[in-house]
Amino acid sequence: MERLGTEGALTRGVAWLDAWAAQLVSRHGRWAAALHEFVCFGVKQASACLFGGCMVALLVVTWAFYPEDVWLTRYDFLTLAALAIQVVLLALRLESREEAWVILLFHLVGTAMEVFKTAVGSWTYPEASVLRVGGVPLFTGFMYASVGSYIARAWRLFGFRFVRHPSFGATVWLAVAIYLNFFAHHYLLDARLLLFAAVVILFGRTWIFFRVRDTYRRMPLLLGFVLVAGFIWLAENIGTFTSAWRYPAQRHGWSMVPVGKLGAWLLLMIISYVMVSAVARRRNDRDG
Repeated sequence: MERLGTEGALTRGVAWLDAWAAQLVSRHGRWAAALHEFVCFGVKQASACLFGGCMVALLVVTWAFYPEDVWLTRYDFLTLAALAIQVVLLALRLESREEAWVILLFHLVGTAMEVFKTAVGSWTYPEASVLRVGGVPLFTGFMYASVGSYIARAWRLFGFRFVRHPSFGATVWLAVAIYLNFFAHHYLLDARLLLFAAVVILFGRTWIFFRVRDTYRRMPLLLGFVLVAGFIWLAENIGTFTSAWRYPAQRHGWSMVPVGKLGAWLLLMIISYVMVSAVARRRNDRDG
């Protein structure tokens, strides 16, 4: 569905891996070819995680080393650093303008939800900052945007194709319902179980095909959603451990984020996926 493009460093890296694999295959046969494909998969995944990986690294480094007596607070530094990373990705053409617009939209959507969630006490940001909206420092929007960045880059790098994918309109309605429930469940019945059921009904028969090198592999799209949500949950544990934000249960000391949060991340990731799919549809229509 998508082409890899001209991402120079990644292309050179894969070319080097091809040369390395050719030598291994000639000596050791089939297992070496499987190892080569696995390494190529890892290289592409690392490239897709570039923005999110940089954000997580910033959380860890600033938690460990950021000085307390400087005029620029840690949260504000994170905001400016995240903005700089986004500019660099665009300048190096590692992200397209269309993808950047979707990421910006997800930044706004995420920040709006953050303002509401912090107001009702779902979580807090314990440090001071100037660049904030209400109780929400602006770097948090980039944490949401990193999910959109990963999906957009993975879609392009792996050339996603689908079998039995639900209609775009149905996925949009699902995304809207998920987003509204993040607000409404504080006042009405939580529709999360119904939303999980809708996700299974819509995507339960969908297969995603992804190109590692020259061959397409496949997996159930629902499994892909769960795997990505799992990695987001791990990143969230790093975020809370580094005091970037804290849940009520972590006020008196860090504890692992409950596994039940995987469900919330799965639903939130669906919203990001639908936004990115809109870009893919537009590009496909334009390219014929």
